[in-house]
Amino acid sequence: MSSRFVVVTGGPGAGKTTLVDALRRAGHACVAEAGRQIIQDQTAIGGRATHTRDSRLFAEVMLSWEIRSYRQAGRHPGVVFFDRGIPDLVGYHLLLGLPVPEHVTAAARLFRYHRRVFIAPPWPQIYTADGERQQDFAEAVRTHDAMVAAYTGLGYELCTLPRADVAARLDFVRRWCPAPA
Repeated sequence: MSSRFVVVTGGPGAGKTTLVDALRRAGHACVAEAGRQIIQDQTAIGGRATHTRDSRLFAEVMLSWEIRSYRQAGRHPGVVFFDRGIPDLVGYHLLLGLPVPEHVTAAARLFRYHRRVFIAPPWPQIYTADGERQQDFAEAVRTHDAMVAAYTGLGYELCTLPRADVAARLDFVRRWCPAPA
């Protein structure tokens, strides 16, 4: 387990990426979300690995991406913030109503993060869909709930981010994040 690796998770459109981008601008090492980039790449090449075309293939590609990101993050000294983590793939299967494959559970148990995980609650006032985020708000809420089930089921402690501007969220995370290694 890496107590230096801190996850920010939740449903789509809840401000996770905005917060992680602010952490990056403040000088923290950060790992980008896999899903958005995979969707962009798959769309560009006409691939099937997207939420709407082949969700199981999409999950497999995301799992590979997240494991690679986890391994690469070890090169950074100090705390590293992740825009989603490997346990999100457990949550993704729960969201889809699919059995969680054994290898996904094994990955979530093997590649551990700091016990405290920041979760962005559904926030209708800031939620918007876009080219990659095509879920409606109801699905965003279901995604949040699936992430709660996944992370708590894996023994993590969830810390709900306030529904506040990015500066307040940044201060909140800095108060609660682990001390640099």
